[in-house]
Amino acid sequence: MFKKSNNDKLESLIGSNSGFRGNVEVKGTLRVDGTIEGNITADHVIIGKDAYVKGNIDANAITIGGKMEGNIHASGLVEITSAAFALGDIIAKRISISEGGIFNGRIIMKEDETSLLGYQANS
Repeated sequence: MFKKSNNDKLESLIGSNSGFRGNVEVKGTLRVDGTIEGNITADHVIIGKDAYVKGNIDANAITIGGKMEGNIHASGLVEITSAAFALGDIIAKRISISEGGIFNGRIIMKEDETSLLGYQANS
């Protein structure tokens, strides 16, 4: 379910008994198993099945296994797993929603940034 390529190194972890309020910026991979209320910027974001994130995410790749409320901007793949609940808009090059996964919002598929004149994921 949470596949990582060999060059994606887990850099940061918000554990299952942890909560964080504020914006988070990570070089590399951020795994969230607890709660974050704030915007996230990282190379790769993994939201575990019991996690809750309320805020916008900007990353190359995003895997949602828990609950996410906010807008998503990904230059690569957004994966919504079968146990996930995602509420907000998604801008991404590729999207995968597993059977049972819940998504409510708009999806904008893109090839490059120039095709999205005026749209901001952080609005």
